[in-house]
Amino acid sequence: MSDGDTLEVDSKKVRLIGVNTPETVKPGEPVFPYGKEASEYTKKALTGKKVFVEVDVQPTDKFGRTLGYVYLQEPKTEADIENYMFNAILLREGYAQLMTIPPNVKYQDRFVRLQKESREGNKGLWALGIYADEAKSSSNVFIDGKSPFEKEKSGEKASSSVTKTTTDQKAACPNPTIKGNINSKGKKLYHVKGVSPYYEKTKAEMMFCTEEEAEAAGFVKAGS
Repeated sequence: MSDGDTLEVDSKKVRLIGVNTPETVKPGEPVFPYGKEASEYTKKALTGKKVFVEVDVQPTDKFGRTLGYVYLQEPKTEADIENYMFNAILLREGYAQLMTIPPNVKYQDRFVRLQKESREGNKGLWALGIYADEAKSSSNVFIDGKSPFEKEKSGEKASSSVTKTTTDQKAACPNPTIKGNINSKGKKLYHVKGVSPYYEKTKAEMMFCTEEEAEAAGFVKAGS
């Protein structure tokens, strides 16, 4: 096990989908706040345990690691998904941030809700303040696996852009303005600047460049 979001299962490295714990072992990078706590939590919870791994659309990454949802027990009900999936547990307990990298978005809605609950409860890393500030301005769709906070620490310019697949696409929309929010009833709404009367008051869970992008992620235009 190298970090809080990476582990070894049957001699194969598995990178947890949808979550990002603060860095602790990345070459050339400092140890980020709450990184050691997250790493220790994962080690204590998973070392020597039998786990179940579920893959999504893209089963491996460019490093050859398996991309998976790791369960402490085999899930048999809907409730088991959140109770036993370690990815979800990390978000719920505040040891990780949401990191959405398409096309592996099967449990994105759950993850967005779990992070929101954890952040509002000031659990784990959210109690430090630095990550809370980042979450308010970030889409939580990460570029190259780095959060804006990590980019600032490593001397790079922070960005709130939604992940794109090519350099041209990233450059085309450096500052997304459409806010995606999940309301108290669980409905996914997006707000367009200058159109939605609630735009300024809306806390963004995700940011989008176009309405089509928001709708593709399952959000509905507010007021429609």
